[in-house]
Amino acid sequence: MKKYIWSMLLLVGLAGFCALFLVTGQKETLASSGTIVADLISGAPQTVPIPGTVTMVDLGAHSCIPCKMMAPIIKELSAEYSGRAAIVFIDVWENPNVPPQFGLRAIPTQIFYDAEGKERFRHEGFMDKESIVEKLKKLGVN
Repeated sequence: MKKYIWSMLLLVGLAGFCALFLVTGQKETLASSGTIVADLISGAPQTVPIPGTVTMVDLGAHSCIPCKMMAPIIKELSAEYSGRAAIVFIDVWENPNVPPQFGLRAIPTQIFYDAEGKERFRHEGFMDKESIVEKLKKLGVN
């Protein structure tokens, strides 16, 4: 009986999760130079990766615990690196068509691009500020 109840709870949870993706709709389009999304830090539409700029994209969700832990780090880095590198956060639950475009397997995921738009590094899970700064330095950002 307990197995049956747990199985039903799991099915109801999965159905709710799938319904969330169907209801949110499509919010971004694929462009020839990248994906156009609303950067949740600045609110402005951005082509990701940002052309001609070292870019770090943090793919996550506002309700994901490790993503919540990273939110103040991402905001802080966005301000610190303004004009030197682009730090972009994308909520994948609000932009459900983004995960396949980035080959996303887990959240949070951080993807680092060089100034030519080539992916140079990818990390899954929480990433501390020092590790992010180290990757940006390796890509030539002072």
